[in-house]
Amino acid sequence: MKKVKNILIIALPALVIFGFLAFSLLKTPEEYSLSERRTLARMPDITLEELASGRFMTRFEEYTQDQFPLRDSFRSLKANVLRTLFRQKDNHGLYLLDGYLSKLEYPENTARLTQSGQKLQQIRDTYLAGTDCRLYLSVVPDKNCFLAPLGGYPTLDYGALVGQLRERLPEAQYLDIFGCLSLEDYYLTDQHWRQERIVPVAQAIAGGMGAEIDTNFTKVELEVPFYGAYYGQAALSVQPDELCYLTNETLEGCTVTSYNTGKPKPALMYDLEKARGRDPYEMFLCGSDPLVVIENPNAASDRELVVFRDSFGSTLVPLLASGYAKITLVDLRYIHSAMLGSFIQFENQDVLFLYSTLVLNNTISM
Repeated sequence: MKKVKNILIIALPALVIFGFLAFSLLKTPEEYSLSERRTLARMPDITLEELASGRFMTRFEEYTQDQFPLRDSFRSLKANVLRTLFRQKDNHGLYLLDGYLSKLEYPENTARLTQSGQKLQQIRDTYLAGTDCRLYLSVVPDKNCFLAPLGGYPTLDYGALVGQLRERLPEAQYLDIFGCLSLEDYYLTDQHWRQERIVPVAQAIAGGMGAEIDTNFTKVELEVPFYGAYYGQAALSVQPDELCYLTNETLEGCTVTSYNTGKPKPALMYDLEKARGRDPYEMFLCGSDPLVVIENPNAASDRELVVFRDSFGSTLVPLLASGYAKITLVDLRYIHSAMLGSFIQFENQDVLFLYSTLVLNNTISM
């Protein structure tokens, strides 16, 4: 009996180990992780050069980690054990508090923040100096501004961050929107704000620029649940968000043009197909396209607006469309600033620099 017990003690773990190894080697490799929103490692080529250099074993280890059977289940088990059993407050910077997932943005990255400020200065000096354009600056606080203090987590010094940026652009009128926001305005599982909650932000920005906008919107709720970027990264059990968008006759009458390929092509204000894709937030205004133009044929004036923005602008800018005949959105993360003169003639426009603290603290340019 003792001999059988010893055999079982050795055989069962071996069976599990070799079973997982065989499964991982025989199963079809996955190319992409929807939960983590990243491309997974593939099996490296077996060559003498790769073996001799040691690169094969390094890449093979990455491959086995990414293609491990039931990987997402084990990630979830690990994250929940660390949080509930060991009372770990965050996992690789991700934390869950009051039903909200967030990622710590601390400490301030002085070098990157300086680069961001210098990039905006370069845009001003190259394209806006000596023009009759009116300059505005607004900073979007990340979710940690409202969530982190509730759990004693560290946060950026938002006042100092905004102050540094304003010193870089003294000509720009600062439009403060911090007081228009609260924790409830952000998604539970994502870093972004909810469009249906930021009409007061749109009013504050439009009012600061002297533009009148229509705030009578219809809220449309999509049937698909929204699992934001933090959901898969954290691997914790959290309720998904609902995904909504705002529309009205003005927005439905606008035309949207994307220059993602360098040439104009028709686009959508809200692409409902993307709401069912890898990143549902990209349904808003062409997602991360570098250059997008909204034209409003029913505008009460011929005013134009140019917005230098990140992804937070995708949900805000549609709410400003009623106040302008034309709005041009520029995402400097995906287009070289030297190319702007080929697409935009800066003359008598409102120019808004609208960036989140997340992007400013990690540089806005390519």
